[in-house]
Amino acid sequence: MKRTYLSGLIVASALVASPVFAAEDLCAVNMQKLNDAKTTSMQLGDPAKSQYDDAYKAAMAAHAAKDEKACISHSTDAMNILMDAQKSKG
Repeated sequence: MKRTYLSGLIVASALVASPVFAAEDLCAVNMQKLNDAKTTSMQLGDPAKSQYDDAYKAAMAAHAAKDEKACISHSTDAMNILMDAQKSKG
């Protein structure tokens, strides 16, 4: 009985911890993608460039503050601005 309880506790703690690591990874991956896309962002028009810069700065601040939800939200917004700009050019 003790072994089953202990095994269940270990499995439960692993499942609870998984989303936290996934959020950290997604934030880091998004920030890396944005850093890689800096040359693309320089080619944006005026309204899109300003929106991108605001979202990027907010994502960087959230990443530095370890606010994973805000980092993911702002970095995703910045990537969407880049993708929308590429679609309109293409």
